[in-house]
Amino acid sequence: MSFADLGLSDELLRAITDAGYSEPTAVQAAAITPVLMNRDLIAIAQTGTGKTASFVLPMIDILAHGRSRARMPRSLILEPTRELAAQVAENFEKYGKYHKLTMALLIGGVNMGEQVAALEKGVDVLIATPGRLMDLFGRGKILLTGCSLLVIDEADRMLDMGFMPDIEEICTKLPATRQTLLFSATMPPPIKKLADRFLTNPKQIEVERTGSTSLLIEQALVATTSRGKRATLRDLLKADDVRTAIIFANRKTTVRELAQSLQKDGLRASEIHGDMDQSSRIRELERFKSGDINILVASDVAARGLDIKGVSHVINYDAPWHPDDYVHRIGRTGRAGATGKAFTLVTDDDAENIANIEKLTKQTIPRVGAPKADLVADIAAAPEPKPADEPRGARRRGPERARPERAKPERAAAPRDRRDAPVARPAFASAPVEVAEPIAADADASWNGPVPAFLAARIAE
Repeated sequence: MSFADLGLSDELLRAITDAGYSEPTAVQAAAITPVLMNRDLIAIAQTGTGKTASFVLPMIDILAHGRSRARMPRSLILEPTRELAAQVAENFEKYGKYHKLTMALLIGGVNMGEQVAALEKGVDVLIATPGRLMDLFGRGKILLTGCSLLVIDEADRMLDMGFMPDIEEICTKLPATRQTLLFSATMPPPIKKLADRFLTNPKQIEVERTGSTSLLIEQALVATTSRGKRATLRDLLKADDVRTAIIFANRKTTVRELAQSLQKDGLRASEIHGDMDQSSRIRELERFKSGDINILVASDVAARGLDIKGVSHVINYDAPWHPDDYVHRIGRTGRAGATGKAFTLVTDDDAENIANIEKLTKQTIPRVGAPKADLVADIAAAPEPKPADEPRGARRRGPERARPERAKPERAAAPRDRRDAPVARPAFASAPVEVAEPIAADADASWNGPVPAFLAARIAE
């Protein structure tokens, strides 16, 4: 199937060809024709499937007929983040170059005066984040009564970020007779409820199994330790095939510290996170796209929807807390038919998170490496404690601690043997590890060895 088979205009087909595309993706092939027929649509599609173009392309042809009016946008696209909104705007500029459509971008971190001025002139397409849209609506700077087409993109992400009440309120302010398109990677009950309330007889499509990851992405879990994570990361980045990499961390403070550490190591690295203003975030993204830097350390604000070509590696410095974030993070590589690699650094504490990820994706991710292999080997090879060794329970008894019989200078002077403590088996260790038996609540009652001298004397008394 070609784009010409979908009923798009000649001007739009020309722009698509200029952009270097010849065949639609699965979601584009399934969605474009129903949208052109003015059907409401529910599309369940993972990131990286080309879903942005699946609504941008038909919208351009639909909006080619008609005229915009001041403060009354003809269509509205809601996005959860500034980056996604800016990306959709780029798509409209790229594919709408042979159409005379006007567009406004309403996002935080950008001068509001310029946005209001654009609205006053009238726009065909309004791309907005819910917060900034509600702000301008409350100031009386925008009217939604002339909006005939609504797109709710990344609906499940909107839900996660707490935007659902705003979206419901926005929907009530639009005309009841309109076309509504809803795109989401998953369909949790609140999203289903929203669709049932605000969509009319929608066409439903699902192009990929929920929780699936691209077969073009080579995945691996890299075992490490909390102290060894930065060294492990540097080793991964030294590989010859690392051309461009996005590194994800769970906390903004970690993003900043990690970017600074990589820069000190002489690497061309930068950062992007929620504490940066919009202009700074856009600037760093452009530097990454242009090749000025080749390593971008990011929080999850950059995990969804960013379409950056040629990312060879994704590295999860922290295993994501939510399993669906794993799918969205690694989806930054292996895009548009290209291959990619995704590594996740894991410690013993990440076992539960990894189990949830593998449950969602229905696959076992290969493990490589082992944490503190030398220590694991030492513990595995350690001899069993001698029967005559003093029991731990006896050492804890209060009255006897000061008795001279217990004084053992040679033990006091030596560092505590690691065999005294129970050893938990590392979740990703390849070698078997001996695990000490737990100490009973009444240690004396569980002792079956020889009676220590000081206890024997006490019994004799």
